[in-house]
Order: sequence, then structure tokens, then C-alpha cells
Amino acid sequence: MHYHSLGLIPPKRHTQFRKSDGTLYHEELFSTEGFSDLHALLYHCNAPTQIMQVGEPFSIAPRTVHDKQLKHRCLKGFQIQPEDDYLKSRRPVLVNNDCKIILAAPRKSMTDYFFKNADADEVIFIHEGTGALRTMYGNLRFEYGDYLVVPRGTTYQMQFDGPDNRLLIVESTGPITTPKRYRNAYGQLMEHAPFCERDFRKPTDLETRDERGDFLFFIKKQDNIYPYHYLNHPFDLVGWDGFV
Repeated sequence: MHYHSLGLIPPKRHTQFRKSDGTLYHEELFSTEGFSDLHALLYHCNAPTQIMQVGEPFSIAPRTVHDKQLKHRCLKGFQIQPEDDYLKSRRPVLVNNDCKIILAAPRKSMTDYFFKNADADEVIFIHEGTGALRTMYGNLRFEYGDYLVVPRGTTYQMQFDGPDNRLLIVESTGPITTPKRYRNAYGQLMEHAPFCERDFRKPTDLETRDERGDFLFFIKKQDNIYPYHYLNHPFDLVGWDGFV
């Protein structure tokens, strides 16, 4: 856990932060576990919650097999058939109340919509492919062997360099953190931890898109996907700071 900031932020929190024309930026306090847990302050060009339309949800609840016999199983993940669309390519293979383990082989980047998982934190392991994770916090390049940690409520797009991509995705209903046994009282990783702060890469290249239009979101909540139409571009942050 360490402090990080990107882009433009005011000297003090919760103070007036004005654009060059004198109008105010919009400050948003974002947290996944309440204001007493990890949080970040986001500074938007426009109000972040202007909704134009909400469509009818559609279910993506996994079909489960309730077989209480003890059997050995072999999951042949590389036989998952590729799909053009990122969301359609996500196939849950193991699920319980705490997490879902999902395999995906998307061919195309997300260009027509943005995605937000309101149910769970996501860990995306890159088994094949390269590209960039585009988020409201900035962009992050990825390649084979990377683990992308996406906190719940984060708006993002997956941008792939080519059509051959294979992902293992874990959706966790609890927050994704480093194990407590590896941290000291100040949150610093200790010497016996199998990784250290230098192994973590944070978003760079903050995109500030001060645009208005009709931006399609797909928001996952309780195994349903809700199509939202927002007025303001989701990547309109000029800056943010918080703990990661």
C-alpha cells in the first residue's frame, strides 16, 4: 500500500480547484470498502454521474452443475473458443459465493463501449497477447505473465495489439490485497514477502477526454449486465491521488 498521484491535483483536499476559464472541476471520493478504507480523490472535468438512459438488463449468471459426487476433473482451458467481443468471451468455469474463475479468448479490443464490474474486484492474468488496459485512472501496458488488478467500480477498456489473446480472470467479492502476513504495521511489504513494491506497476498516460456525447457503459451487478448511456466521457479525469 503506497501513495500515488497522476495528473493535476490541488494543493489541499476538498478545496476549490478551478479550470483556466474559472469554472470548477468536480471532486469525487472513490472507495470500494467505505470511507474508512483505501480511497482515492478523482478530479473530473464534468459531473461523473450524468445518465442519459438505462436499458433493460440481461443475465450472465453461470449455469452450475450441482453434483455432490467426488470426481476428478480436467479443465482444458485452451479449448475455450475465441469470441470477437470481450464480454461474450468470458466463460465462468469454477464459481462459488466468494469468487468466479473465468476463461476468455477475445479477438477484438473494446471500442464501442466501456465496462464496469460493480460486483467484484478483478484479477486478469495475461496468458497470451499484449496490449493496454485503459482506465479512468490512466493506461497500463500488459504482456504475457502480467496480473492486472482492477478494483470494483473501475471503468475500463481492454485494448489488444492482435487477435490472439487468452486471459484467466478471477472475480473476487472481497477486496484484492497483499496478504497481511507479508505486511508490517505501516503497510510496507516485509523482507520475507515473495514480492516487493518494485514489482507493481501503476497506470500512466492519464487520458483527459473532456467530451460530451452518448457513451455506452455495460455495468455488471448481481450477475446481470445493465446498459447505461452516459453524457460525459468516462476518461475525463485531469488528476487523481490515493493509495494503491
